[in-house]
Amino acid sequence: MTPERLHPILETCRSRRILVAGDLMLDEFVWGRVSRISPEAPVPVVDVIREECYPGGAANVARNLRPFCDTVHVLGLLGNDAPGARMRELLDTSGIRLDGLVEEAGWPTIRKTRIIARQQQLVRVDRESPPARNSARTARVIERFAGLLPSLDAIILEDYGKGFLDQELASTLLAQATACGVPVTVDPNPRNPLDWAGAAAVKPNRSEALAAAGLAESNPPVEAIRDPVLAEAGRRLLERWRIPLLLVTLGEEGMLLFREGMPPYHSPTKAREVFDVSGAGDTAIALFTLALSAGAMPEEAAEIANHASGVVVGKLGTATLTRDELIRSFEEHA
Repeated sequence: MTPERLHPILETCRSRRILVAGDLMLDEFVWGRVSRISPEAPVPVVDVIREECYPGGAANVARNLRPFCDTVHVLGLLGNDAPGARMRELLDTSGIRLDGLVEEAGWPTIRKTRIIARQQQLVRVDRESPPARNSARTARVIERFAGLLPSLDAIILEDYGKGFLDQELASTLLAQATACGVPVTVDPNPRNPLDWAGAAAVKPNRSEALAAAGLAESNPPVEAIRDPVLAEAGRRLLERWRIPLLLVTLGEEGMLLFREGMPPYHSPTKAREVFDVSGAGDTAIALFTLALSAGAMPEEAAEIANHASGVVVGKLGTATLTRDELIRSFEEHA
């Protein structure tokens, strides 16, 4: 795919209207320096230099979309607490629409706190309590979704396995979107095995694809296109989920696109350096979906997603990229 082909796709992306539904969480980063070991235990003492917060989980997918399109909605659950208020503030500042947010009194907003020193993550502290199933809350979510659906060009279901998406809600969202002709892509979670029938595309990583297909983990060959286990996983998942597209992310091996009735398409990695892979999958599903909604062919959308992921893994933290960075990556690899 040439840079010349990329430009008209990106121009169309500006007008797309995308909704991201899934588990919302607040990503907190504590940056510091280490100069000594604690006398209390054999652990480093971190002198804090700065602290930062970013929208995480499904909200990070929305954050990745925002530099490329003007209208991005999030549909998800927040607690009536300080982290929830902080999340609203961050999303609003980013220009992301808040009309799909559902507040749950008495339930704490999910937080992930990463402590980093010398460019290395030392520890991650997770604060989460999966919400109990609640029919009234599900009805509120579906009502918000139905109100937004007529204006949308595409939907992303982002499942981090934190309790927002269950089979009832996923099936309802997929059915309503299909009835309106709005394509849905999915970033699945193996801890929450759902049926994604009706989706336009599903994007697992290799381990998730093998797990969903019921295959044992194996050492991949040097060339992803010659991976027989992954090929079998792709065949099974296209059939099981009855989907036209399956995009499998492969880390340093890039991405492999399985397309109904066609041989797999391999896009080798575009990353120059890898500092932090957190959030790379969010970038991939965001740009893949956006490109498809803008009229890109599936192989072109996979290339765009791969270039975008290659940029963000070269940054520390839950990173995003700009339009200019994506264009530059295509020019450098032309």
